[in-house]
Amino acid sequence: MQSSQGVVRAEEAVLVLVDIQAALADAMPTGDRWLESAVLLARAAGPLGIPCVVTRQYPRGLGDTVGMLAEAVGPHAPVDKTAFDCMAERGFCERLEETGRRTVVIAGIEAHICVTQTALSLVRAGYHAHVVADAVCSRRPTDRDVALARLRSAGVAVTTSESVLYEALGRAGTTAFREVLQLVKECRPTR
Repeated sequence: MQSSQGVVRAEEAVLVLVDIQAALADAMPTGDRWLESAVLLARAAGPLGIPCVVTRQYPRGLGDTVGMLAEAVGPHAPVDKTAFDCMAERGFCERLEETGRRTVVIAGIEAHICVTQTALSLVRAGYHAHVVADAVCSRRPTDRDVALARLRSAGVAVTTSESVLYEALGRAGTTAFREVLQLVKECRPTR
């Protein structure tokens, strides 16, 4: 099994936003922290030079990507799918290969279904998979917690949005650092 416990480097990373769609998001527990974290990742991807791949599970039934996330990503063509595992969809694999990147940062829903199946398949295929714990959700907290524990034991890096961003930055004092720092402040006001 390939271990994916490395550091996220911007030039090697791609952000995969799994099925953050209206009907699914509405079914998640109240509180939007996971969604705020996914939006933060999407917004910061631009200054970091990290490409994004957005998936939609059966959009005819589950709707489009949540508006605030689609806006954060900017112009994009989502990969529509019916398989729970994104890697089982040829269009997704092609889009991923087009990036030429081997480190995959994953946010989305549901953690125990599409996110888990995709992360496990990515590791089997030799990618470095990083699941962002504060940017994934399941309808039941137990499902999310068990999924994250299972992923850790399978060699998937379980991390947080700020960890990913600061690893991708690597250093302070750059234009990208100032832009990302501003985004973090906007999404995570001090309380």
